[in-house]
Amino acid sequence: MTSGIYLIRHCRAAGQEPAAPLTEEGHAQALRLRDRLAATPIARVVSSPFLRARDSAAPLAARLGLPLGIDERLAERVLAADPAEDWRDRLRQSFADPGLRWPGGESGAEAMARGRAAVDAAAADAGGPVAVVTHGNLLALILHSFDGRSGFDTWAGLTNPDVYRIDPAGQVQRWWSDEG
Repeated sequence: MTSGIYLIRHCRAAGQEPAAPLTEEGHAQALRLRDRLAATPIARVVSSPFLRARDSAAPLAARLGLPLGIDERLAERVLAADPAEDWRDRLRQSFADPGLRWPGGESGAEAMARGRAAVDAAAADAGGPVAVVTHGNLLALILHSFDGRSGFDTWAGLTNPDVYRIDPAGQVQRWWSDEG
């Protein structure tokens, strides 16, 4: 592993669909995120393809003079094909049973595997710390892959944005939250 991974939940957005933009506050958060991470010797910046994640990562990449890499595997997990009023209960169940897959959705185990593969690929041969911008559900699953923490409780406690640092030994700590 590199000298560290900064796993980042995107800034505040106007919706959940892939093209949802950042809010005005979200754009301001992206600048604070940039300023907070700019002193860190980040070697690579990789983002989900969703607009809110790209727009959260772009100011940091620009400040560091790095290209913004896009990895489709960092897209948010689809819990189910159809919206459901009880989505929060379904999400809790899916974290408790990683193999559970709601119709048209992705199981927690499947999402965790693709998210972890994206993080590992971003960190491979980076030559320094990497910043990886993704979404809350997937971020909680990726953190679980490193330290076994409760996925649902972690997800429920996330802010927009939120940054966790994973050190070279795989130890996880919350590094920064703009709302905390």
